[in-house]
Amino acid sequence: MGQELRTNEQFTLSSERGLREKRFEDYIVKKLIDYDNIDYFTQAELLYDLAGQAVAHYQGQNYSENELHEILDTFGSELARLIRAEMMEHFWEEATEYEVQVSRGFTELKPCNYTATAGQTAHHFRETLTETGRIKQMLFGGFSRCLYPLQKFDSDTERRFSVILERDALKWFKPAKGQFQIYYKLGTEQPEYIPDFVVETDTTIYMVETKARTDVNTQEVQAKASSAARWCKHASDYAAAIGTKTWKYLLVPHDEITESKRLNDFLRFEVKC
Repeated sequence: MGQELRTNEQFTLSSERGLREKRFEDYIVKKLIDYDNIDYFTQAELLYDLAGQAVAHYQGQNYSENELHEILDTFGSELARLIRAEMMEHFWEEATEYEVQVSRGFTELKPCNYTATAGQTAHHFRETLTETGRIKQMLFGGFSRCLYPLQKFDSDTERRFSVILERDALKWFKPAKGQFQIYYKLGTEQPEYIPDFVVETDTTIYMVETKARTDVNTQEVQAKASSAARWCKHASDYAAAIGTKTWKYLLVPHDEITESKRLNDFLRFEVKC
């Protein structure tokens, strides 16, 4: 909309930004196929179906044909972005095989860097907390079997699990970023997965994840578990070749963890590759 300064007469202008498409869906599909991870040749039917749903929405708004062309030409890129985001939520792939190479049989412990309030002293890990919501801000010490003198916990569940480990494990620790380099598939991303605990016993080394029961079966948690279980299998295969301990992965619901339980009580939560 514009207005002449001299006469104050108002007017409207509209324009076609590019060539007018024969099908409304083409405005969206041509933007979708610009994404590197969308293959038109194998997914054309799906892309036109999704674009058609978007077009049908606007056709139900009583726009004229010219207005529909202008709307879809103007907002085709944004509609394609929204459709792609929804597609990525349902994206999955299967690998036919993995090539595993073990470059060395050990890695040194990564340094753990913690931030704490000036003057703050470490809490004893057996200390019963009244303000569990502040636990992420607290440092804990007093360990005899942990490989680090100080640790931080994301929840009181983790603190209670450390009490069990101090009683039943030979050694344990909470890994730092980059310690195991385990990656999992989440849509188009491949974030690093850092398990909650690594625990050594007389016969086995366990990776352990403690998770709210309501989250155990979510897509992200299951993707992490699958990657970690596969890592443990490869580590166990290598360990068998050199005569060391096997690795196992445990995914433990939070409401199963009480200080009165033993580590063996959680072995039933093993996730196998």
